Formats: sequence, C-alpha cells, structure tokens
Amino acid sequence: MSAEARAARPQVTDWLWRKVRSEAQDVVRREPELSTVVYASILGHLTLEEALAYRIAQRLDRGMVSAELIRAAYIEALREDPDIKLAFRADLVAVIERDPAVGRYIDAMLYFKGFHAIEAHRLAHWLWKNGRRDFARHLQSVASEVFQTDIHPAVRLGRGIFLDHATGFVVGETAEIADNVSILQGVTLGGTGKGLGDRHPKVRSGVLIGAGAKILGNIEVGERARVGAGAVVLSSVPPRTTVAGSPARVVGSAGADEPSQAMNQMFYDVGL
Repeated sequence: MSAEARAARPQVTDWLWRKVRSEAQDVVRREPELSTVVYASILGHLTLEEALAYRIAQRLDRGMVSAELIRAAYIEALREDPDIKLAFRADLVAVIERDPAVGRYIDAMLYFKGFHAIEAHRLAHWLWKNGRRDFARHLQSVASEVFQTDIHPAVRLGRGIFLDHATGFVVGETAEIADNVSILQGVTLGGTGKGLGDRHPKVRSGVLIGAGAKILGNIEVGERARVGAGAVVLSSVPPRTTVAGSPARVVGSAGADEPSQAMNQMFYDVGL
C-alpha cells in the first residue's frame, strides 16, 4: 500500500493520533515543500506508535546500525511492553501542557530533542532489561551525540516526563524518575564517587527541576518538590518544598500543588 493510500485511511478511534494527523495535513497544505518529510514521518504510518518508531529511528541512524534495525526493535518493544505506549503518549501530552512555546503535538513528534531523547531512552531501557545491553549502550551513545543528553539505559522512568531543551541532561545508572516530572536543561542526577550499588537520586512524582541543578548521591527528591535553577543538592528534599543554593537548603514551600505542571521557577511564592 502506498504512503498516500495509507494516509487516506480514516483513524477514528485514537484522538491523539487523529490530532497529530490533522496537524500534519495542515503542514502539508501550508508548506508543500515539507510534504515528503511529513508523509515519511507522520502521514505514511497507520498508528502513532509506528510514526514514533520511524522518527526516533531516523534521528538515531548513524550508518553502523541502520534506522530500519532501530525501528524494528522499537516496534518489538511496543508490542512486548504496552507500558511504553502509554508512557510515550503521556510524555507527548506533557509537552503541550507544560511548554508555552508549543501549540501542536506535531512539533514534539518531528522536532523536539527533549521528547525524542526520552523516547529513545525508553527503547534503550527495554533492550537493557531484556539482556540486549550492547544494543542499549549503542543507542545511549548515539543519543548522547544527537540529543546532547546522557541517560544510562538502566534508568527507570515514569510517565509524563517533560524534558525541556534537553541539552546537558545527565542521569546515572541507578537513578529513578517517577511520573509527571519536569526537568530543564543542564540537569545532572549523578553519583558522588566511584562506589558501586545504589548511588544515584530518586526523583518522586510531580517534581520540577530547574535549569543547571545538580542532584548527587543516593538521595530522594520528595513528591511535588521544586529544585531551583543552579542548585547543588546533596541531601534529600522533603516533599512539597523548594530548595535552592549551593549546597541547597529548603527556602519554602513548593509554591504550587503541582510544581511540574505550573513550571514556575521564581521564588516569590515560597512563603518566606
């Protein structure tokens, strides 16, 4: 079946895929010069999952491991682990909900390296869990080059992760990031030495981490907390608080019921 024929087939049961396709068709109308890339990346696929797998594979294609091999691995991962499908959809919605510079889902699908970095990691993590560790490390290496992020394949991610700008994001092997977390550029979730074992931070649900923050060691950032830009966090952060400074200290409340949704990095609301 040709790409045009597949694009013409109605998609009536998936509201998110229908919305992405509608935005893609609008791009083709307004920018016919981009029709080839839009058909290849969006309209030439039957499902949102197929489109995502294709786009991530294309961005990670560096010749040695082809885009087709990466795409096939992603399709297998989506088939074997339905949670990947649910997670990436939550991530896509999170971009629209939390980034004021974005008005369309297709922007994240086609262009946003923060979204692409998270979705590439989901494939690398699935490979890692299933014993395909060399393939996982290859994807980590290429993603580091392409997206300027370095996320160890073992890192566990929840759903609804928003990685804004992405550049300089580094996450160590035993770190965990729970649901509905928002993270800006230049953030490190790292260790404090070369010891083995559980040695990286655990970020709980609803947290907002500001640009350039460094969170180091096997510590916990409590749910719905807020970490200020440039903070150096060396001890656990209580839930629903704001920490700032170097070394970081509690400076007040988190300023909102859902800091990761509010995306407010100013401290006038901490209640000092």
